Amino acid sequence: MTTQISALLTPAPSTAFERGTITRRAVRPDDVLIKIAYAGICHSDIHNARDEWAPGMYPMVPGHEIAGIVTEIGKNVTKFKVGDRVGVGCFVDSCGQCEPCRTGEEQFCDQGAVMTYNSKDYDGEITYGGYSTHIVVKQDYVLHIPEAIAFETAAPLLCAGITTYSPLRHWKTGPGMNVAVIGMGGLGHMAVQYAHAMGAHVTIISQTRSKEDDGRHFGANDYRATSEEGTLKALRGTFDLIINTVSADINVDALLKTLKLDGTMVFVGLPENSQSFSVFSLTSQRRSLTGSNIGGIKETQEMLDFSAEHGITSQVEVISADDVDEAYERVVRSDVRYRFVIDATTI
Repeated sequence: MTTQISALLTPAPSTAFERGTITRRAVRPDDVLIKIAYAGICHSDIHNARDEWAPGMYPMVPGHEIAGIVTEIGKNVTKFKVGDRVGVGCFVDSCGQCEPCRTGEEQFCDQGAVMTYNSKDYDGEITYGGYSTHIVVKQDYVLHIPEAIAFETAAPLLCAGITTYSPLRHWKTGPGMNVAVIGMGGLGHMAVQYAHAMGAHVTIISQTRSKEDDGRHFGANDYRATSEEGTLKALRGTFDLIINTVSADINVDALLKTLKLDGTMVFVGLPENSQSFSVFSLTSQRRSLTGSNIGGIKETQEMLDFSAEHGITSQVEVISADDVDEAYERVVRSDVRYRFVIDATTI
């Protein structure tokens, strides 16, 4: 039987959140029922809720940074037991048959991964996210959260963590590399920690020096402010890898010129506007400009285990369901250090 559960939903674009109920499917043989403890607020939640990207499906229950406890398992479940600390990230299903799925890159599923919310499952049902008290997910798309990670700080790792960990791993970050992280927000503060733990020399490039103390605490070796004249010119030819975490327009050409020969700049932030650059900024030093999505399930579990091993976590501000609308406005103003997390008991 399906179950009615409490949720925080937005009935239409840019409207205030309301408490309501949604329907969760009955637990199938390979499903896990999770009682949600914390749900992180991602900037993409705001874009989706406000219908700023693809057309939204309303009423919408955002949330793809989920930490909770297993309360029921299907008869065929072998990976989890009742009482386990678990997480759910940005997607909850994929075809399982295409080459990306077979190689652990389910986020690039040829058929299209089923997103945790504002998406349609393969049976046509709309998905609802983590701003709710419970969620039902196939066991293959659920992650173990190590005991060493504080529960309330674990939720943002399921998006902000893996979004920054994945490109650092893909481009083989390690000792001897110079890595720049553009932006010191929800994504940036994670990228700095991972790059540092992987042994790279890490430079933060931000608009101002207001977060310099935080950045160095997270492991940055250097901190540069673009508001200071000549900053990017002085950094020309410095970096092997740049992780751009900001969702605002940037001077792509000036940043590309800070790369060494064969250096790579990776977009993980998602600006609304098209970004332009000169091809000469690439060809002059065989530079690459690319983007990265989240990671697959295997890599996401690797990220969680790596985080536990190295003491890496997100810095969060825990809020109640009543504070979500205000939190959205604060995220847009960059007035959060560095991630809001909803206490699901308040929904």
